[in-house]
Amino acid sequence: MTLRLLPCLLAGLLAGLLAGPFLPATAHAQTFPPKPTVTMNVGFAAGGAADTAARIIARRLGENIGATVVVENKPGAGGNIAHAQTAAGPTDGSVILLGSIGPLALAPHLMKVTYDPLADLAPITMAINTPNLLVVPAGAPYKTFAEFIAYARRNPGKIDYASTGMGSASHLAGELVDDVAKIDTVHVPYKGGAPAMQDLLGGRVAAHYSTVSTAKPYIEAGKLVPLASTGAQRLPAYPNVPTVAESGFPGFSATNWYAFVASSKVPKPILDRWNTELVKVLTTPEVVAQLNAHGLTPQPGTRDALDKVIRNEHALYGRLIKARNIKAE
Repeated sequence: MTLRLLPCLLAGLLAGLLAGPFLPATAHAQTFPPKPTVTMNVGFAAGGAADTAARIIARRLGENIGATVVVENKPGAGGNIAHAQTAAGPTDGSVILLGSIGPLALAPHLMKVTYDPLADLAPITMAINTPNLLVVPAGAPYKTFAEFIAYARRNPGKIDYASTGMGSASHLAGELVDDVAKIDTVHVPYKGGAPAMQDLLGGRVAAHYSTVSTAKPYIEAGKLVPLASTGAQRLPAYPNVPTVAESGFPGFSATNWYAFVASSKVPKPILDRWNTELVKVLTTPEVVAQLNAHGLTPQPGTRDALDKVIRNEHALYGRLIKARNIKAE
């Protein structure tokens, strides 16, 4: 009897040993939040639209999940430094990134980057979608978008514009305006909206395709004049400012979006939970109102929906950059 039972006992023991090592990993994948303190990376300097949105979202997110959410600014290379560090960073889900259109869809076509946005970063949810505002100092020799275009045509290569970095949405907006209006302006990349704005106010650059949140206080103070917005519709905050599309260039649209991503090595259950928690924050009326006050429109959605946006715009802007022969400076 004992001999006949021995194979069964050995089989049961072996099954238990084989199952054992996998239990902690399964349990770990379900742990949320992954750590008592989680990090939200931002690829731009403090004071810009991405930083503003991240800090509004982080406050409510921390309250909801019972963890400390630390916003870490990692400016440089149009946001690519933060994206590269996130892609190569912790894989337990304790680090998420408020990514942006530039590093996710544009920059890989313009410069050598150490990450593949389609393979090394996993989509979580779209966060913010907003057009840029073309703003100029109050003392500029042009007060309307039509006057700006006319001046640029008379003075090719004489107007320079600031962007938040090579391959950023503000860079692309400038390239598209140059393309459709047949003008020649000079691109000057910065490490974020705040330093770009400082140089615009200081007279070191002539124009800036800025986010509303960065430009708003200076417009209200009378230091800047908004000439046009780059979206398909006028901005509710500036109903008297025309779009580029209605200023003689039908169909023009160049929006700036920010989306949450993480390392593609983060377990799917953690990514799914991050989607749930971030969508909850981005649909909270108080948070929506705070973001709207800065000209930022929340557009949360599914992980699959964001994946499609990133892939579609990665391909679209890849073709545009090649056709325009846009090179990294």
